Amino acid sequence: MPRIVAPYPVLLLLLAAGAAAHAQPAPTSEVRPVVQAHPVPPGGLRIDGRLDEEIYKTIAPAPFEFIQQEPDAGKPSTERTEFWVFYDDKNIYFCFRMWDSHPERMIINEMRHDASQDIVQNENISIVIDTFHDHRSGYYFMTNPLGARRDVQFQSETQANGEWNPVWNPKGARFEGGWTSEVAIPFKSIRYPAGTDQTWGFNLRRIIRWKNESTYLTKIPTSIGASGVYRLQDEATLTGLKVPAAGRTLDVIPYVTARTTTDRVVRPAVNNKGAADVGGDLKVGVTKGVTADFTYNTDFAQVEDDLQQVNLTRFGVFFPEKRTFFLEGQAIFDFGGGSSTAGGGDIPTMFFSRQIGLARGTPVPIVGGGRVTGKAGSYLVGALDIQSEAAGAIKEPSTNFGVVRLRRDILRKSYVGVMATRRAPSSGRENVLMGADANIAIGLTTVNAYLARTDTPGRDGNDLSYMARYDYNADRYGVNVQRLVVDRNFNPEMGFLRRTNFRTSALTARFSPRPKRGGTHFRPFRKFYYTFNGDYTTDDQGNLQSRGLAAGFNSDLVSGGSFTSSVDKEYEGLLQPFQVASGVRIPVGGYGFTHAQASLTLPPSFRIRGTIRTDLGQFYNGTKRTVSYAGRIEVTKQFIVEPTVSLNWVNLPAGTFRTHLWQSRVSYTLSPRATLGTLLQFNQATHAFSTNTRLRWEYIPGSDLYVVYTEGRTTAIPDRFAELQNRTFVVKLTKLLRY
Repeated sequence: MPRIVAPYPVLLLLLAAGAAAHAQPAPTSEVRPVVQAHPVPPGGLRIDGRLDEEIYKTIAPAPFEFIQQEPDAGKPSTERTEFWVFYDDKNIYFCFRMWDSHPERMIINEMRHDASQDIVQNENISIVIDTFHDHRSGYYFMTNPLGARRDVQFQSETQANGEWNPVWNPKGARFEGGWTSEVAIPFKSIRYPAGTDQTWGFNLRRIIRWKNESTYLTKIPTSIGASGVYRLQDEATLTGLKVPAAGRTLDVIPYVTARTTTDRVVRPAVNNKGAADVGGDLKVGVTKGVTADFTYNTDFAQVEDDLQQVNLTRFGVFFPEKRTFFLEGQAIFDFGGGSSTAGGGDIPTMFFSRQIGLARGTPVPIVGGGRVTGKAGSYLVGALDIQSEAAGAIKEPSTNFGVVRLRRDILRKSYVGVMATRRAPSSGRENVLMGADANIAIGLTTVNAYLARTDTPGRDGNDLSYMARYDYNADRYGVNVQRLVVDRNFNPEMGFLRRTNFRTSALTARFSPRPKRGGTHFRPFRKFYYTFNGDYTTDDQGNLQSRGLAAGFNSDLVSGGSFTSSVDKEYEGLLQPFQVASGVRIPVGGYGFTHAQASLTLPPSFRIRGTIRTDLGQFYNGTKRTVSYAGRIEVTKQFIVEPTVSLNWVNLPAGTFRTHLWQSRVSYTLSPRATLGTLLQFNQATHAFSTNTRLRWEYIPGSDLYVVYTEGRTTAIPDRFAELQNRTFVVKLTKLLRY
């Protein structure tokens, strides 16, 4: 049995939750829109994006103007947006007519699903619905004139899961005065309270990209920036909505796969070995707000390869989760500031689902398991139990993974919570973590804290981690103060820990004025940012590990581009040698070095756009030069090339080396539901060249056909350029059966 008991702060936080749960939100003097939902008349809606049915003539659009967030906060939008909300016994419908004074200037060039950084650079409309009307969690749907889809499930302004992929259907069209859109969201794709008559919170955001104007149905502060789309405390109200009668939803998603595999690295080598398999997932609506998911013989063949990274630090690299089963409700498992999908820098990620089914970078078969996530009253609940098979080739035993997460809403947008994880291999070396966290948000101020402890055989004592952080975030000023401690034996084996045995104190300050507009002179700047960052890190004996000071100047351009720059003065104290590249080690010692960084992001209206970065200066006891580009080349609206190049030249007394990384994603979009894409990568440091080609066709909503070809080669073998190491060809078919 593990020796961990709940620390006293857990009990104190739970007592605070009970006391604060009855606190009422502060009253607001601002009257926000109340929008009426209308039933769809007999004959229904034809979802084609054209708004040519009779219903649009007989029912007037909602009588509200959109309000600018950028560039002229609080003023009416410069372009008119009309919208309607309808419902029937299966779907809720959001329908829009977006007028534009210069439709020929509209930026429309993206059809791919979840190409988030590119859809948002188009003309677009976003829908945010708060089904529980608690001003805390919700669903976000974005589309553009081509019917592209972006969907996010979020718990707060900072906890969002962009990998969530529900069933929904947007259609877009253009007319001589702008563009139109019709969006159908099935009630079975979202969670909401029991009862037929519903009142939801919601908001709408329209981005008029050609003039870089961001507008909302309600007034959203400029200080929060793009995260304002998740700001539910300023939402409108949707009334008159009738949802289907209570009934348990049931989704069955069986799959069948066929594959051939070649692997010349393992012994004995495998050559064109064929295999076929079946399995599936099951989703059950326990209540209208809580869902149970089960998986059997889980297969992740359709998942795209990880993007390789250049790592010139002595710390580990975080790779995000991409596997569908683990993604819905993932933000519920975020703890203490560490993100389960994006990482938290030095802040430990207490639960990281990539620890399941992967061991030392090698896939491990998953037998099956289940998960429960959702909202019950004032509580967010999450629980997961997964069993993996043994993997003899890498000596990985069969392992059970379990996690429980509970959060209690308090005040207006704050919470306290607890989490426990357990990793139990059949070998008997069980690892357990328990912790409590709190996030108190009042106005523009947020205080975040956590305390966690692990239990690992052979690692007794010094097994705590805790953090306290204060953040003030206004449009013109901002400050962040943080204290973070990770003991030497703190060991979250179901999480991700970038570094161990350290204590960090950090300060960030920001001043961000807006230049005055108007006058006779051209003013290309929308906002300036002057920043200062400082951090000081020691180990548990007080030995200095690292220290950093940075001063930066950034600016947002009216065109939609941006410029950033900083000068960084760093110190790194190495208590053991650090191998920065093959055959090149930096010896023990203290190293102070200074370097400068700058980047330019090109405007979204350019056919060739992206971000160019450079980093020049000292590096430990030598020098480093880095030049990189990550961007997009629009060949046609359907054919897109997204190159990434990172070139690094490092000169050290121990040796001079180059480490270059070339990547390119090439995509051809046949329709918003069918895309053929190839990811090409070459990492000079590891001599690895890889190709991942994937066709995804969503032949009916929720059901997919995948055809995937993956190949890995190495350039490390003399006289045998790009020698084949492994190759896989997979066909996978899934079918959504919804009851």
